Amino acid sequence: MKKIFSFFIIVLVLTSCISRKSDFNNAVKSITISDLESYTAELGSDKFLGRKPFTEGEAISVGYLADQLRLIGFEPAFDGSYFQKVPMVEIGSTVNMVTITKSSKKIFTFNVPDEAAIISPQNKKDIVIDKSEMLFAGFGIVAPEYGWNDYADLDVKGKTVIVMVNDPGLYTGDSLLFKGREMTYYGRWTYKYEEAARQGAAGVIIIHEAEGAGYQYTIPRKSSISPRLYIQSADSNESLCQFTGWFSSQAADRLFNSTGYDVNNLRMEACKKGFRGFLLGMEISMNINNSLRYDKSANVAGILIGSKNPDEAVIYTAHWDHFGIGEKENGDSIYNGAVDNGTSMAWALAIGKAFTSLKNKPERSIILLFPTAEEQGLIGSEYYTEHPVVPLNKTVACLNNDGLLPIGRMKDVTITGYGLSDLDSLTRIAAASQDRYVMADPESHTGMFFRSDHFPFAARGVPSLYAKGNTESLEFGKDWATEQRKNYIENIYHRPSDNYVPEKFNFEGISEDAALAFRIGYDLANSDYYPEWKSGSGFKRLRIK
Repeated sequence: MKKIFSFFIIVLVLTSCISRKSDFNNAVKSITISDLESYTAELGSDKFLGRKPFTEGEAISVGYLADQLRLIGFEPAFDGSYFQKVPMVEIGSTVNMVTITKSSKKIFTFNVPDEAAIISPQNKKDIVIDKSEMLFAGFGIVAPEYGWNDYADLDVKGKTVIVMVNDPGLYTGDSLLFKGREMTYYGRWTYKYEEAARQGAAGVIIIHEAEGAGYQYTIPRKSSISPRLYIQSADSNESLCQFTGWFSSQAADRLFNSTGYDVNNLRMEACKKGFRGFLLGMEISMNINNSLRYDKSANVAGILIGSKNPDEAVIYTAHWDHFGIGEKENGDSIYNGAVDNGTSMAWALAIGKAFTSLKNKPERSIILLFPTAEEQGLIGSEYYTEHPVVPLNKTVACLNNDGLLPIGRMKDVTITGYGLSDLDSLTRIAAASQDRYVMADPESHTGMFFRSDHFPFAARGVPSLYAKGNTESLEFGKDWATEQRKNYIENIYHRPSDNYVPEKFNFEGISEDAALAFRIGYDLANSDYYPEWKSGSGFKRLRIK
């Protein structure tokens, strides 16, 4: 009798395993190329008016996403609503002219925005900068763990700081200097703005350089002529610098050549430990006129309640916003953002549909989050992590994607932020099931780990994954894939040309990326496992148990 009972138990377990595997496989089959095409074609169409917050395009975009969440079977995530209101202020800065003087004598002016891309983040209508002393502060970094302080012995209060983009390690070839070619958060422009404000500077300007920035000067240029969004703050952003911005490389050459310095040589000097910044012996003047608009944008999210542990969740993120209607290029002024971030929203919706296709609901909850204002500095995801649906200590992991290139199947799964968490191992298992390999981001110097919506989760201790096929085309190889990425960044990224082109878009690779992310989330959602940060990641200490 005991043997019969044991055999019966084994049969039940095996049947359950087979049934679960069949259920999983059927759910994967629900991730279809036709769905990915349909979502992207719609979200990347002119109908959405470039999906900019605070515009009619927002209402159309968030309404569409809420409808799709409802259709695939996700419930409203925010107390009966698909929308989380995010209070923001929109600031449009107009700069009349940037004038450089020495001993009260005008040396030259910079054209705005072609040579100087300047904005003011403060909630004031008029900002007057009158002969603010200029100084050079290396890379603008204070990093005690690296024994580095570019502000040592510098009094920058009320002055204008000029800094280099990225980290010193990028330019030296020294893998032990910061993280070598891999950008740390100290290399990110947001950090440089934050640190200059902490030091009391009136303004901070970054010298643009394409490799260090990860994009051409056209990107900060365009951003400066469009109104910017900020979270509404109690101090009206007075804790921030009065102005922030970028000099083009040509403008920086003109500035430093006039003082007898070569920018490239100075950059290499600033890479040396112990380098000390210095006054430039010049002043900068400008008048900034700000238009202010206070309103609320919306994060959009749906939830599939877990069957066993509904108070724990795996979250998928893909921002919905782009740049609306702006500066015209080749007769087109609508910044549709079909790739950035239409393809990733399609990825997330396809994954959500796979979860609701399961006969056996996942044990943990699944959240699909479409944050607002990612393009403005991760504002929506920052706000969500301060007001989460599921507490962050119960948020098992964040799986994010951004700008999935529709260029067909890939051999690789490139992880941006490789080596930081246990999610690498889960990704490696899922990739192997697709006969793909996992690799670190070969372009880690561009700082993509800090540039998308997983980062606010990581910064609050939630293990986060940003992974996609990106480096080696199955059909055409690595060089071809590199050319596709290069063409996208230089000719399409943040431009009106980011349109849905059906005859050129191949969603086979994105379909595999969605299946891979679904498997990782499925495994996490049907276990008690909490992935952890690896020692030395910098995020491990932030995880709240």
